[in-house]
Amino acid sequence: MSSNVEEVVRFVVPDDMVGKRLDQVLAQQLSDYSRSRLQQWLKSGFVLLDGEVPRIKDKVKGGETVEVQIENALEDSKPPENWAAQPIDLNIVFEDDALIIVNKPVGLVVHPGAGNLDGTMVNALVNHLPELANIPRAGVIHRLDKDTSGILVVAKTLAAHNALTQKLQDRAFNREYQAIVMGVMTGGGKVDAPIGRHPTHRTKMAVLPHSKTAKEAITHYRIGQRFRAHTLVNVKLETGRTHQIRVHMAHINYPIVGDAVYAGRMRIPANSSEQFIEGLRNFKRQALHARLLGFEHPMTGKYMEWQAEMPEDMQQLIELLTQDEKDHASR
Repeated sequence: MSSNVEEVVRFVVPDDMVGKRLDQVLAQQLSDYSRSRLQQWLKSGFVLLDGEVPRIKDKVKGGETVEVQIENALEDSKPPENWAAQPIDLNIVFEDDALIIVNKPVGLVVHPGAGNLDGTMVNALVNHLPELANIPRAGVIHRLDKDTSGILVVAKTLAAHNALTQKLQDRAFNREYQAIVMGVMTGGGKVDAPIGRHPTHRTKMAVLPHSKTAKEAITHYRIGQRFRAHTLVNVKLETGRTHQIRVHMAHINYPIVGDAVYAGRMRIPANSSEQFIEGLRNFKRQALHARLLGFEHPMTGKYMEWQAEMPEDMQQLIELLTQDEKDHASR
């Protein structure tokens, strides 16, 4: 446990919080910690109200003594042992006292989980900065799929984590992606379609317009470049649901090239060369790249923005599509 963490925090409920729920009081008094983390501490019995274990929804009367066993709570919520430090290369674009901006390569899983117990970006982050083991999710604010490349942000402190998580919930992140989709789009647009867990394929997400459990999902897109049978699309996220871009593009019948989960059968346009067909078939991951990330710095309030160049395999795919367009334009 870091030596700058207090073992126990005690405070008296201020009069201006009378009638508020205890978790709201905690969120105000312990603003370095996220609301969800404080609620978990309440559930786990690490918070006492006048010496008694309270409920999350209990309302305060003012003047009570609140005791939070910070050190024990953090010890209890430490990450599992598979968050071991591992010397894995990280492409760090930017780093200061509050943030790490990473350009994640294709094939790197962000968090340890079933099938990927180690060798993840989290293992690399804990190796780079051991203190991240005490931050929720090792400081990672938003994830990218294993086979999606590009920019993501990691918080180095609890204060930065709390602030960035709130910005993400408030849709204050500027997130732009590039995708290569099947089909020739006629123009840009917006997909406003709720996304939830697929009712029968539990590893997939789906557009579920009539489901009470589906969450609002909004994706904006515009054309970057048209090809003979494909389109390079610039995508901007308003929300950030799991697999959102992949699900939404498939929903409007422009699935992402190489997406084994949502794209269905590969579409081969007529009169394609063997080289073109082979190039499409050899692209084995979704052609999706997180190009840009921007937000107000959680400590300074200054707007900052980072970009990552499209990875080589997507650049080669665009070259292939461009050559196919030229070959058929000359016929």
